[in-house]
Amino acid sequence: MKTLLFLLLTLFSYNLFAQSTISGKVIDQQGIPIMGANVYLQGTYDGTATHEDGTFTFETTATGVQTLIASSISFESFSKLADITSFNNVTIKLKDDVNTLDAVTVNAGTFNAGDNAKVTALKPLDIVTTAGALGDFVGALQTLPGTSNVAEDGRLFVRGGDAEETQIFVDGMRVFTPYSPSANNIPSRGRLSPFLFKGITFSTGGYSAEYGQALSSVLLLNSISEPQEEKTEISIMTVGLGLGNTQKWKKSSLSLNTSYINLAPYQKLYPDNNEWHKPIESVGGEAVYRYKFNNDGLLKVYGAYSSVNFDLTQEDINEADGIRFGLKNKNLYINTSYQDFLEKDWSVSTGVSFANDRSEIKYNDADITDIENSAHLKIAFKKFFSSRYKLNFGVEYFATNFTEDYRDTNFENDYEFDNNIFSSFVETDIFFSKKFATKIGLRGEYAELLQEFNISPRLSLAYKAGPNSQFSLAYGEFFQNPKNDYLKYNTDFTAENTTHYIANYQYVKNKQIFRAEAYFKDYGNLVKFNTPFALPTSTYTSNGSGFAKGLDIFWRDNKTINNTEYWMSYSYLDTERDYQNYPTNATPDFASKHNASLVVKRWIEDWKSQIGLSYNYASGRSYTDPNKGGFLTEQAKSFNSLNANYAYLISPQKILYLSVSNVLGTKNVNGYQYANQTNMDGVFDRRTITPAADRFFFIGFFWTISDNKDDNQLDNL
Repeated sequence: MKTLLFLLLTLFSYNLFAQSTISGKVIDQQGIPIMGANVYLQGTYDGTATHEDGTFTFETTATGVQTLIASSISFESFSKLADITSFNNVTIKLKDDVNTLDAVTVNAGTFNAGDNAKVTALKPLDIVTTAGALGDFVGALQTLPGTSNVAEDGRLFVRGGDAEETQIFVDGMRVFTPYSPSANNIPSRGRLSPFLFKGITFSTGGYSAEYGQALSSVLLLNSISEPQEEKTEISIMTVGLGLGNTQKWKKSSLSLNTSYINLAPYQKLYPDNNEWHKPIESVGGEAVYRYKFNNDGLLKVYGAYSSVNFDLTQEDINEADGIRFGLKNKNLYINTSYQDFLEKDWSVSTGVSFANDRSEIKYNDADITDIENSAHLKIAFKKFFSSRYKLNFGVEYFATNFTEDYRDTNFENDYEFDNNIFSSFVETDIFFSKKFATKIGLRGEYAELLQEFNISPRLSLAYKAGPNSQFSLAYGEFFQNPKNDYLKYNTDFTAENTTHYIANYQYVKNKQIFRAEAYFKDYGNLVKFNTPFALPTSTYTSNGSGFAKGLDIFWRDNKTINNTEYWMSYSYLDTERDYQNYPTNATPDFASKHNASLVVKRWIEDWKSQIGLSYNYASGRSYTDPNKGGFLTEQAKSFNSLNANYAYLISPQKILYLSVSNVLGTKNVNGYQYANQTNMDGVFDRRTITPAADRFFFIGFFWTISDNKDDNQLDNL
């Protein structure tokens, strides 16, 4: 009995002696105690949670080298491998988890949209539901701050920049001719269908080093990776017809759509101020093929073809019979991209895009044929070292061949050039904490045509000031080769350049967004010439310069009013340039000092209807009055337009849609044209350039056929 008692006491004493005490305190980076953090030894059941003061203590029978783990929501996990005896009175400092939804985002100058965006200012759906946009992505983006309303052009003019200064990319690949060609004073439209895209990133400045050859802005469009279901979509419209079909298989899918547009019937009902010999007629088609590989690789092949044909005579104060202008354009665009995740947190994305654009132009007695063949090849790698450090780098090559055949009664000539650019970039994202992050990038470009190499540094900083607000700063240098209109006559240029400085404040809470952004842009090496227009005989230099500065404000509210969302934007722009044939610094005629937009959308359940309104305002643009002297010193009338649309759900898969642009019929002015010579009184006569029509009416019927009988195109209207 004594022996047994001795053995039990010995065993109890041994176990008591073998137990170790683990203790310490868990704090954050500022030394504030963290309550409720889990602290335990990996591979055991030994552990506890921290008290209100961040302290913890627990016993363990484990011995030797062990791993101590500490974790808490919104913090990165902590682990330490050491001998058990060193885990006594230990202080554990947890770092903020930079992947949480409330972490800082680097977003100066950028509007993100899509399911993966932490902050959405404009959704892809908004492109087709904004009144007045008429399904054109440019029309919807012009309701955002930083854009100028140039109604007669239709392209994106951003922060004092020419439309040529904005570049568009699909799945990271360049779109070389994103707009359908048009006649003078008739706005062009984007070629790309908005239904193809799941996400949009619209950068009004200070954008990533991954993108170049854009002085002012880049628009990044990400196509849908996998359609939700098989379906057929039929569109019957006052301006034409449309048909689309999507098929899905186990690993792949194919989407096809085609459209036919003919404005002849519309022009007979609502004629405009042009003399149409052949109203606009176009045929287009798109195909998207997607294939998922077993190793998570995704291949996308996008192809689009469009053909546009029209002929008209437009009024001109210097031509008694007007200007005869005819155009036949054919455009082919192919975009192939591949993405894959590799071992050890590497990923790769590569692709190639190709565009062939052919335009046959009739301008009075001149016959002009322009042919542009362009290609973009790219490969980029990303390395995820940790949630705090990411690296992105790659190389790309742009190749463009342009030819022009010009013939008239007195002159004929051929022009041709090759504009090839080799680029490389490297960029890193560093998250110092959940509140402070930076993006640092460097881009190098060699332009073979200009025989010039340029380095473009980029830097963005972001600081989260509170749970719902943050401040951001961005700096970058950007280069772009002169446009084709100059390169076809002369190649002795230096790349145009600009430097961006941006300061941004953003507040986001409960489906509400407020943004305010100030910026300054400094232009250099802009193209100048000494004739009224760019001509083969002009003398060209790269001595132009300019600046643009301003303030952009944006507010979006999807919360306050049930079933209603709205946003407001305002932009102030102060810009001057000395470029082209300008005799002095002046505000260019495409820039408005004040731009404002209001967009409202409301769903009325009892009516099964969606109603939308938008209002656009732009202060008068500058023009030159030769009767008063001075250059671009006069101001035209301000632009005002109230637009409305209405969608009625006839049945779950049938929709009637109506849209009216400029509901009030406001008499807007796009500018003035003056006679080349004075009249008998020594005065230069002028005519007012107005929109071709005060209003545009659109009616459409949309029918969706699918297994899901509730699926329809309401989200697309």
